[in-house]
Amino acid sequence: MTCLVLSLGGSILFPTLEAHTLRDWAPVLCGLARSVDLFVVVGGGGEARRYIQAARDTRADEAFCDEIGILVTRLNATLLIGALGTAAYPRVALTPGEAMEYSGRGKIVVMGGVTPAQTTDAVAAVLAERVRAALLVNLTSVDGIYSADPKKDPAARKFSRMTPQELLEVVGSGSLAAGSNTVVDMVAAKVVERSRIPLLVLDGRDPRLLERVLYSAEDAGTMVIGDQENPLPLESPSPP
Repeated sequence: MTCLVLSLGGSILFPTLEAHTLRDWAPVLCGLARSVDLFVVVGGGGEARRYIQAARDTRADEAFCDEIGILVTRLNATLLIGALGTAAYPRVALTPGEAMEYSGRGKIVVMGGVTPAQTTDAVAAVLAERVRAALLVNLTSVDGIYSADPKKDPAARKFSRMTPQELLEVVGSGSLAAGSNTVVDMVAAKVVERSRIPLLVLDGRDPRLLERVLYSAEDAGTMVIGDQENPLPLESPSPP
């Protein structure tokens, strides 16, 4: 069965705790799991930033603040497991190794952060490499990768497709932007390059967009891929 890793941004799933989108994402993820081996890495979002700022207010060092952020991502991951019910493995995987142990049971495997100074996008890229995923999807609050911040530069160009080497060039120049956010960090980009796993950067604000892109190859987001074959479209899931 095809293996798929999703990096589900905290800003998508938990813009605030009260405005969470768990009910929107749970049926989409459960549907995907009928046709793929699914791993989901959850980010921290606004709640993580609030906790981190509280830690900084106490003059905690940045490594400690990173650990606070990791704890919040794992709490977010636990909430997602609750929303997925029996479709998910009941424990948050704390390492890629644990995620591999939890897989193979027909359950969605959910992770949060792992290492201080490493984003959950980097965690997802490493996990995709470990499980030999056919595709890594970065679901974020912007619609793709741009040559510059489109809010500041009207000449900014959105990439519909780029190679891993081109991604590294844009990341290294410091000009990688989609909306007002950097959507891929250097560690994640380097892992994508060495693993040769295709990366799709996609707007996650509409959960159903993911289904349309995966199963009908709707043209959206940015695909980072070398000379390997495009894995899309995927085979549609069988009815429940």
